[in-house]
Amino acid sequence: MSGPGLDPRQLRNAFGAFMTGVTVVTAHDADGRPIGFTANSFASVSLDPPLLLVCIARSSRNYAVFTTASGFAVNVLAETQKEVSNTFARPVEDRFASVDWMTGPNGAPVFPGAAAWFDCTAERVIEAGDHAILIGRVEAFENAGLNGLGYARGGYFTAAMEAKASGAAGEGVVEAAAVAERGGAVLLVEDAAGRLGLPRCTVVEGSAPRRIADLIQGEIGLAATVGFLFSVYQDRAAGRQHVVYRVALGEGTPARGRLVGLDSVPFDRLDSAQTADILRRYAAESALGNFGLYVGNETAGRVHPLPREA
Repeated sequence: MSGPGLDPRQLRNAFGAFMTGVTVVTAHDADGRPIGFTANSFASVSLDPPLLLVCIARSSRNYAVFTTASGFAVNVLAETQKEVSNTFARPVEDRFASVDWMTGPNGAPVFPGAAAWFDCTAERVIEAGDHAILIGRVEAFENAGLNGLGYARGGYFTAAMEAKASGAAGEGVVEAAAVAERGGAVLLVEDAAGRLGLPRCTVVEGSAPRRIADLIQGEIGLAATVGFLFSVYQDRAAGRQHVVYRVALGEGTPARGRLVGLDSVPFDRLDSAQTADILRRYAAESALGNFGLYVGNETAGRVHPLPREA
């Protein structure tokens, strides 16, 4: 897609393909109260001098404070701190009430439990469209040696989560499926018996995400952006491993199947109890904006919102 008529939503989805860490940027307001916001637009800039940058939206209620502050801190969240990220991303009255924090050597709030923190003097503010770029000179920092919390395609991930999923998938023949969504509706396809199910394919070799994308783009006729794993489970009776991915669908009418609203799924017509469980969980987690990863078998398992073991 190119040209002046770029679709902002599609552009945001494309930007979301870049996997980032998650940070909380903090400072004190004019009355000395701690303030902060969640940001994944963070990058190191220079070692000599020690500079970093982070972006803040003009729409942020803290925009004026951060763009005029003498300093700020960037806290790189550990993989166990998803709730901290969620707290600082919501319009909570006192975001610091449930967070362990202290005043850093240069004066900004820092989180002792973070994977790392950087306490900075404000070096420069650059206006950039609907955001501003805050460039900070690092005056003090701490590295806890913990794994960081990751973010991509609208969801959190960690090294532990991906390792758990990969280990559960194992080797051999895998049946891959997709909870393919657009605008609150999921794609369901009909089998020869008239039952509805998820788009799926058998993967003997190669990449399951690539096979899912090829299936939806080739047979369904829609652009597909494959996100993170949603379920990994063993069907013991069939002796087959299943992996289910979250997929964002592009615009257009599907050549096969139909889009069904999450609030109107015909559960009595679904092809299996597993499909029903997957869609019920997807609807519930979608409403919360907080997806997890199910690992288990066809009847029992555990949803891992965020693995805490390293």
